[in-house]
Amino acid sequence: MIDHARDLVSVREATERLLTAAAKLDNATVTEPSRLPGWTRGHVLAHLARNADALVNVLEGRPMYVSGEARNADIERDAPRALDVQLADVRASAERFQETGAAPADWSRTVELRNGVTDSASRVPFRRWVEVELHHVDLGIGYELEDLPAEFTEREIDFLADRFTGSPEVPPTRLTDGTRAWSTGREADAPEVTVRGTRAELLGWLAGRRDGSGLTVAGGALPPLPPL
Repeated sequence: MIDHARDLVSVREATERLLTAAAKLDNATVTEPSRLPGWTRGHVLAHLARNADALVNVLEGRPMYVSGEARNADIERDAPRALDVQLADVRASAERFQETGAAPADWSRTVELRNGVTDSASRVPFRRWVEVELHHVDLGIGYELEDLPAEFTEREIDFLADRFTGSPEVPPTRLTDGTRAWSTGREADAPEVTVRGTRAELLGWLAGRRDGSGLTVAGGALPPLPPL
């Protein structure tokens, strides 16, 4: 069962880790490329701030973003800001998200995210946790997939394996770290491909952060995955 209150604590802790690490940057290094194609570190920080506000919108019953174009324009607008402005915005927007999460609410209700995606309100804090952890890695400032909390890594593998389950683009696939296995891809009598590696490598591949070269594959080639 999802514990949204516990996840909100994890979000706060992850945000503090990110802010502490990003505070070691300066106005020059925040403009350097991140690990996300076409985005500087400033883009990543701007996205994190605007995503927090967008998830407040979700929890309060408003559209997540006015439009995809407006979302992108806001990130481009905010990306060039000085480091202290970036960090203050990430912190303030994170606090707004926490305050909204602490308000009495029906956490079993269904909410709408981007592109018509719906989910339980109780999963929104975990979705925010994903944003903070993975984008911390994307900053390229020394925080790696191997540094992610073990609970987070396992739950995100669970989430992504489930997301790709039934996808006609992904062949039946078994994922394993040697201690646990997950199934994903389109349905079949038995998995056609087995992908083995550490949980960090599995997550990196599923989340589009690594190319899968650190994985071993049996029964076929490493399956291509649709974009997230």
